[in-house]
This record gives sequence, C-alpha cells and structure tokens, in this order.
Amino acid sequence: MWPGRPYPLGATYDGTGTNFALFSEVAERVELCLIAPDGTETRGDLTEVDAFVWHGYLPAISPGQRYGFRVHGPNDPANGARCNPNKLLLDPYAKAIDGQIDGDPSLYSYQFDAPDEPNDDDSAAHTMTSVVISPYFDWGNDRPPQHEYHESVIYETHVRGLTMQHPAVPEELRGTYSGLAHPAVIEHLTSLGVTAVELMPVHQFVNDPSLVEKGLSNYWGYNTIGFFAPHNGYSAFPQAGQQVQEFKAMVKALHQADIEVILDVVYNHTAEGNHLGPTLSFRGLDNANYYRLVDDDPAHYFDTTGTGNSLLMRSPHVLQLIMDSLRYWVTEMHVDGFRFDLAATLARQFHEVDRLSAFFDLVHQDPVVSQVKLIAEPWDIGEGGYQVGGFPPLWSEWNGKYRDTVRDFWRGEPSTLGEFASRLSGSSDLYEHTGRRPIASVNFVTAHDGFTLNDLVSYNEKHNEANGEDNNDGESHNRSWNCGVEGPTKKKDVLALRARQRRNFLVTLLLSQGIPMLAHGDELGRSQQGNNNVYCQDGPISWIDWDLDDDQNALLEFTRRVVRLRQDHPVFRRRRFFAGLPERGGESELLDIAWLSPDGQHMQDEAWAADHARAVMVFLNGDAIVEPDLRGQEIIDDSFLVLFNGQPDAVTFALPGAEYGTSWTAVLDTDTQVEAGTTVEPKQDLTLAQKSVVVLTRAPMTPAATSSGIGAAATASREAARVAKRPPTPDEDKPKRRTTRPRPSA
Repeated sequence: MWPGRPYPLGATYDGTGTNFALFSEVAERVELCLIAPDGTETRGDLTEVDAFVWHGYLPAISPGQRYGFRVHGPNDPANGARCNPNKLLLDPYAKAIDGQIDGDPSLYSYQFDAPDEPNDDDSAAHTMTSVVISPYFDWGNDRPPQHEYHESVIYETHVRGLTMQHPAVPEELRGTYSGLAHPAVIEHLTSLGVTAVELMPVHQFVNDPSLVEKGLSNYWGYNTIGFFAPHNGYSAFPQAGQQVQEFKAMVKALHQADIEVILDVVYNHTAEGNHLGPTLSFRGLDNANYYRLVDDDPAHYFDTTGTGNSLLMRSPHVLQLIMDSLRYWVTEMHVDGFRFDLAATLARQFHEVDRLSAFFDLVHQDPVVSQVKLIAEPWDIGEGGYQVGGFPPLWSEWNGKYRDTVRDFWRGEPSTLGEFASRLSGSSDLYEHTGRRPIASVNFVTAHDGFTLNDLVSYNEKHNEANGEDNNDGESHNRSWNCGVEGPTKKKDVLALRARQRRNFLVTLLLSQGIPMLAHGDELGRSQQGNNNVYCQDGPISWIDWDLDDDQNALLEFTRRVVRLRQDHPVFRRRRFFAGLPERGGESELLDIAWLSPDGQHMQDEAWAADHARAVMVFLNGDAIVEPDLRGQEIIDDSFLVLFNGQPDAVTFALPGAEYGTSWTAVLDTDTQVEAGTTVEPKQDLTLAQKSVVVLTRAPMTPAATSSGIGAAATASREAARVAKRPPTPDEDKPKRRTTRPRPSA
C-alpha cells in the first residue's frame, strides 16, 4: 500500500494502479477489502488520513476489481454512532457496484428478536461490492443536443418498461441500456418528436428483500445506494463494471439522434432506511455526518421522505457528495440534466424548506451543474413541503397544479375554467412574481406515479390488489373519470368517449405554454389495469405492450401530429408570458392572447367562476410574438383559435369577427366534426361534440420583411435541420407560414 492521495474520493484507476479515498470523521481505523472472484477477501489498512479522508494507492489494481471497506469506530446508536467492522461497506463514490443484497440477518447491526442487542455476523457474503472501473471511453464527436427549454418535449420512461416487450429488440438486450439504445427504440422516440428522455432512477438501487419474498421487486428504483454507479440490473453484460461503458454507449446513441438524457435522481434519502434498516454503506461509515437524526433522540432518523431517513443537507460532506455526483454524471457520463425526486427535502438545511439553502447556492454557482436542465419535484411529506412555484431561478418544476386542474376540467368539475386558463397559458400566477418564465413549468397530466392516460379515463378507483397491500397503497384521490363504466368494456359509446378524452388531454398538454412531459406508453394507450402504484410490479402490467391494435396506432399517429404542431409553431412555446394587453403602436388592437366565450365575445370576469362554465375559445396571436429568437430575429407565426368544450353536451361556438382573421382552417379535431383542411369563416357557428377540442389556424396578417444576411441564413439552416430530423408528413409539400422579420433597432 502506497500513501496515495485524499482526492478524488472513491477508487480512481490511472492506468497503472488505483487510488482509494474514503471520508469518515468518526472512524478509528479503516480497512480496504479486495474481493476475489471466489469471494476470498484480502484486507489492508488505509493508514494515511487527511481532513478525515482515509486513503492509499495500490499498484496493479485494475478495472473489474471488486472491493469494500470495514470501518472500526464507536457503535453507540443512542448517540448516533453505528460503526461495525463486521459489515462490509460500499464506497459512497463507487462508479460501479456488483451484486444485490439478499436480506440475510447479517446485513443488520441488531438481532431481529432483540433489537437492542448487536449483530456481529459478517455480511460480506450477502451484500453488494464496489467495483474499480476504467474511466476511458471513446466519445468520438459526442455533443449534447442543447435543446432550449421552450423547445423541449420530455418523455418520462423506464429502462426496463420501455424495452422489455419490444419485438425488434433482441431478447438478450431487452430491459437494458443497450435495449434503450437500439435503433428501433430510438426511431420510436424520434418519430414521436420528443427532445429528451427522462429516465426513472438509474443510480444503483437496492431491491428490497421484503418485496422479493412476495415475488415482487423495487421496480421504480427510488431506493438509491450508489450515487455514481449505473444500476447493474439494467446491464446486458455480466462482467463487473461493464454497465458504465454500456450506459455511456446508450447516451452517445441518443445524442446522435438529437435526444437529451435527463436522469431522475434521488438525493433526498438512501436505501438504508430507518434505524431498523440494513448497514450497507453510509450508516456504517459515519452515520451522524450523512443522515439527519432526531435532535433529542439521535438513535432515530428525521424523515421527510417517507422512506425512513433523510440525508443531512447542512453537512458539507453530504453537499460535496451530491455536487461531485452531479458533476460526474455531466462531465463523465454526458447526461444533459436532472429531475430531483422530493426536491423540497434538499432545501431543508435545518427544519423549514429554504429556497436559499446551501444546496441551491452550490448548484447556482457551479459552472457545470448550473448549465444543465434542472427540474424539481417540488414537494416532500414534511411540514411545509408542498412548494410548487417556490423554487429559485434556473429551476423548472413538475407542476402538480397543472395536472390537477387539467384533470378536473376534463372530468367536469365545476368552477375550474379560470384556473384551467392559467395553466394553459403557462401558470404565470405561480412563477412570474419571482422573475421566472413559462419554462419554469413542466406540465404533465400523468407520470410514473399514478394512473396511465388510458386508465385515467377508464377507472374511478385504484385497483392495486396485485401489490399485496389490500389496495391500501397508492393515492386514492386521482381526479379520474371512467366515462361511465369501471374498467374494460365493449360499449362503443364509452370507448369513443374515452378515446376522445385521451386526445383532449394530449392536445391540452402539448399546446400549453411551458414544457410538456409525456409518460411513456400514453401515446400507445398503455394500461396498468387500474393499478396506480406499480412501484413493485416488474412485469407486463408495468411494461409497454408494443403489439398495437388499430385504435392504439391511431392514437400514436395523433400524438405525433400534435407534437409536430407544437414544434412547427412558436406561438405554443413562447419564452415569455403573455402580456395580455393590446399593442398600441399600430392599427391593430388585438391582444397577444384573448379568451372568448362560446358566443364569440370576450370572457367577462364573472363568467370565469360560474359553475357551469366549461367551454371557452382561446385566440393565440402569432403576429404579436414580441420576443426575438436567439439570433435576434423577431418571430412571426400563424395565429390559432383553440376551442375547448368540457361540457357534457354539444356546444355551438360563434367564431369571432374578421378582425381576428378573415378565414380559419381546421388543423386538429379530437372528435370527427371538422375535417382537417376545412375552411371556416368569421362569425360562423361551429358545433363541438361533448368533451372535445378543435384547433383552427390562419396565416400571419403582418407582412414579413425580406430577410437577408446571417440571421436569415441561420434561421433557414435551423428549419432545414429540424425538418430533416423528423419523418415526412402528408403536408410536407405545403408552404411554411413561419417567417421572421428583422428586430426593430433601438
């Protein structure tokens, strides 16, 4: 053992040997344990200590070497110390982890039948091991796609769920990083038009033995134990450490398809659980430095996550761990952003949620992490934990109020129209007062947690019996509506209404201001048979079924059309909130946005809150997008008139006068009342079926100046590249109406 260096933490291979460095303030002695393929263990002390970092260097230790640590120190749970050298511990900075725990009693530091008595059985044969990896990978000319926030369409997906039943993916690659990188899967993503995949947890997680005993598993993976290691269960290759190379190859393939990779990360807690959980890593290394303990009872953990523990966000070592992990995934693994699970917990430097906490200070000043996409799940279960709209600049948020409002509107709840309009136009009531823009809102109707889109319109109640908890798990208030029959049915009128409702939700989501997020399989009509909590279901109920019938294929093509409509028209993806005021500089008094009642008149204040108000027209003025693009060109777009009928009966809309447009053309209809391409005149009546949407468009009324120079060339080049990246459409030969005009000089 050579002295080595205290930085970087973890195991670092340099081509000739490996440096090991581990933080523990409480340790009195640390042993590095090398594990041979047959399980034989060779131990050596790390004798060098700098600022509580124990370190050493071993020549000739190469990638693939499995290792762990044994920490000697105080074992006094009543005072927050839980060292036990009989437990082989994972390296918190391990870049790869091998194996999985098996639930053996030796993993725990107490006796099951006598919790106050210590358990000194050795855990080495029953736990996971850290792995030395090769940091070298041929990234070639890999570059991040760098889609602007307002151009993003996020696709939340699961490595296994997306690929396990895909017929074009070879069986040995299904459910793996290689399967997700398969050309057939990438083709589906590109044809759909998504710009980013948001992968549910791929940090190494623990598969709970209690679930395994029931024939279930921790499918979702919100049970992290390794913040630097790609989950080994998603690797197609058995060699220890190969999951790192495989993950990098997946990212490279997605980038080549112009798709960003966003990771759902769980930095709020670990898989070690509460005081009765196993000792796998942090607990045995330095319990009080990593976990938030109850102030007057340090034998127990302060829990705002519902999982048993919370990381100590005022500890400089926890903050260093998280920031080092984030930088590693950006710089070494080339990911493009993060969605932070239960992010309110990360803001709890002390007790309350503080958006100015040390964590946010570190993120905002970090030259690497501050430049990628940052998305918060803005709540936890602690006091004051619901923080939608409360995160600082740079952050986008899962907008739970968007989900709830849109669901309520389409299921027919009274007095929802006013808030529906706010959510559709970017939720300025939540974000504008802090200087944020529509991109602060990640809009979603469904996500991994809850009903799928198909089940949202097919079930009033959850049906989680398969989870083995007597249907007591999962959310009971889903804001769903089964359209008249619970679950599967052959009634044609119910099936038609459900299909229309699915299309209504998709149109609403994709044409709202903000960042839309689709849950995987919703574009295919995926069902979980009414189960709204498939966290433990690793099987067909949670996987995408790619064997599509005619209705599912039609829904997929409809989704593609709506995504293309959003991509083609900046009026649906503005970078700034609507001004809502007339432009006074010219003859037109039209607003950038106008809300009209079905009689074609402006909505009056009292009409918004009326119980029966469930139908509205919104006018989006493409001539009034007074925001320049990134090259200084002021954008002119088509204008749109979107008619929403959330009533249980048909509603007749009177289109507004010629000042809004001399002719309108239908481009989308969630029912079959207006064929695409149909021309509609001003003040003409248009009857919409119950629960339906119609989208009309017209060309710009403002003449576009002749563009020339660098700006015009860049605009043309970008448009050509965009068209080349998506499959051709039947309308490809029609002239494009999107134009630009030079931005007026000061």
